[in-house]
Amino acid sequence: MLRIAAVTSRALPLLTVLALAACESTTQVYSNPKHEILQLTQAELREGGLAFLTPSTVTGQEEDKQTLAYVFASTLQGERPDLRFVPLARTISAINQAGLADTYRKMYADYRDTGVFEAATMQRVAQAAGVRYLGQLKLARLEQSSRGRFGLLGLNLLNTQYAYMRVFFQVWDSRNGAIVWEGIDEVTVAVDTGKELPMSFQLVAGQAAKNLVQRLP
Repeated sequence: MLRIAAVTSRALPLLTVLALAACESTTQVYSNPKHEILQLTQAELREGGLAFLTPSTVTGQEEDKQTLAYVFASTLQGERPDLRFVPLARTISAINQAGLADTYRKMYADYRDTGVFEAATMQRVAQAAGVRYLGQLKLARLEQSSRGRFGLLGLNLLNTQYAYMRVFFQVWDSRNGAIVWEGIDEVTVAVDTGKELPMSFQLVAGQAAKNLVQRLP
């Protein structure tokens, strides 16, 4: 009897390790989306179409720009199948084919310095993409981290993985150079897990995209 108890006491930590490593709680999402319709109706957006421009971002997050645009385009396709849109890859291809690469580069550089797209250039870019409206994303902040929640025998078994993102989304009218819609979302996604992989960028970006896309006219 004592031998069984001893074996059980030695096996209990191992069973605890395996149980905690396998478990994963429900993902928790905290968000605070806000938007403002300045001069844009649902009919105008449907008729005019929307093309994504190259996102801007803070220093150190340049590698995430393409992914951010891809996630927003994929989310728009799923959430708003009624809208005609041009993803970033097709926008850039159309710009290059129209011989506007240098013009687009200057427009983009000016935007980073001033927050303004030059109206005449914006018209040419929109015409090349075959749309009226241009969508501009800005990744203002991104944090990804984790902290240990439970340890046993020197091992960190349960971690809280979390990611925080703040992203802006603006829709510009190429006909008059005006911002006709804009939104901002701050999203925190957290999950308790036995896995050591960091929180996926696409997961938190997808949540922000869904929150903002659903608020388009």
